[in-house]
Amino acid sequence: MNCPFCAHPKDKVVDSREANSGEAIRRRRECLECGRRFTSYERIEEIPYLVIKKDGRREAFDRSKLAAGLHTACEKRPVSAKAIEAVVDEIETMLHDSTEREVEAAAIGARVMERLRELDKVAYVRFASVYRRFEDVQEFMSELRDLLETRK
Repeated sequence: MNCPFCAHPKDKVVDSREANSGEAIRRRRECLECGRRFTSYERIEEIPYLVIKKDGRREAFDRSKLAAGLHTACEKRPVSAKAIEAVVDEIETMLHDSTEREVEAAAIGARVMERLRELDKVAYVRFASVYRRFEDVQEFMSELRDLLETRK
């Protein structure tokens, strides 16, 4: 970092502390040439994870959007908010662990359906009906039959 006063490239850090509720680091620096002090701020650069939609559009991953969909599917069901948050955390961890910055919506949907199937069958069917966009009653009934067969 160059000194803003004399443009000398070397300085020393005199003080460091958190700023903006931990979103940045404030550093007080002293130029090794002119001795003047100046402040710098370092921010963590967030690289957004993109979700590739069925139609090819790319959209930033939105944790709250996923949570809202799960809450809707689990409405009036015996699924705790903590369990829903755990599913959202799992999906977010899956994204962070991935080496890719883009993930297909189908991969996220499949993982969510897998977890909902374990948590609550009714919530699973609700989510599947929206996610898979059943075209007719036969597709819906086929999914229900598959669900019933796995119960036996």
